[in-house]
Amino acid sequence: MKFPFEVPSIELEANPDLYISAVFSCLESEFLVLPKGDGFVDYPMFERGYESLKQATNGFQNIDAGPVTKAAFQNPMIIIILRTMLGFTPPEWAYVTTQRTGVEVSQGFVRTLDRNIRMSPLTALSSSRVAKERVVALVDTACQLLNLPVPEVGQDKIHRLDKADTSAGPAAIRALSGMGVPYAMLLYERFLGRPFAGHRDSVSELVGDSLESAIEDVLAKAGVSYRKTKRAERIAGFDQAPDFIIPSEFNPQVVIEAKITEDDGTARDKVTRVQHLASISLMGSSENSPRFEVVACIGGRGFGVRREDMKKLLLATRGKVFTLKTLDSLVEFTRLREFKSK
Repeated sequence: MKFPFEVPSIELEANPDLYISAVFSCLESEFLVLPKGDGFVDYPMFERGYESLKQATNGFQNIDAGPVTKAAFQNPMIIIILRTMLGFTPPEWAYVTTQRTGVEVSQGFVRTLDRNIRMSPLTALSSSRVAKERVVALVDTACQLLNLPVPEVGQDKIHRLDKADTSAGPAAIRALSGMGVPYAMLLYERFLGRPFAGHRDSVSELVGDSLESAIEDVLAKAGVSYRKTKRAERIAGFDQAPDFIIPSEFNPQVVIEAKITEDDGTARDKVTRVQHLASISLMGSSENSPRFEVVACIGGRGFGVRREDMKKLLLATRGKVFTLKTLDSLVEFTRLREFKSK
């Protein structure tokens, strides 16, 4: 079976389904394995914070802001535990805190606080006046919410705190923490999300880095000059910079988009991005002589869902679609071979 990058465009256009199947056959998904990345909190560290909060509240008998705040400054992981109990994202916690206390807590402050704690969980929190005021407000808001039963809402709605551990105030927390179910583990899995979705979102760039690193290895081994762009970088001639420009942004002859996705909706967006690059390549040029060649390197099950999307991708790149399994053919079957020096 031939791959789309091995045949002329006219053959690809005549029988796209055959080559769609060829690409699908070599797509791989790594959604079961995630990079930890910087700031990953392992379970023992998370449980340590949980036990500190449990002690500060006398086994969740007294969820009082004063003792909890004092303990949080000594063991910052308590902040992570409180947010996980609430089930809030950092920006959501900041918003609710500002609304309930009148203390201006910005989303940026809470995001930075959350990341700093995850990066260095054993480092005591800053006691500067502004930081302390905001942390006190955050803890106070959390304790208020955890001490209250879930308010009534319409039957067509559900309250975010209507969860097994927070639906009935402290009584529900105590009941769950005292059951055979390890409450700390439940919270840890909630912290990671869906499960691990919260962590997956935080390392999404690292997941993509695995494919980009593989491309860099191929280019380096062939001695191909390239420019790897940074996230959201502005490059003249491109409203959205491609991931790689060969040989340079001053003379683009080949551009490479490296995309991994496990979601078919996101895959469609990424296909549209490649189509846009293809349209830019034709500005001021003929259909048979584009300004630069567009190459797509893809991975993840998201690209293997919609055949129509893959057809668009193949036509936009004239068949220059590669996966991790076919990356060893990247130089040979694209204009990259013109820049090979090894």
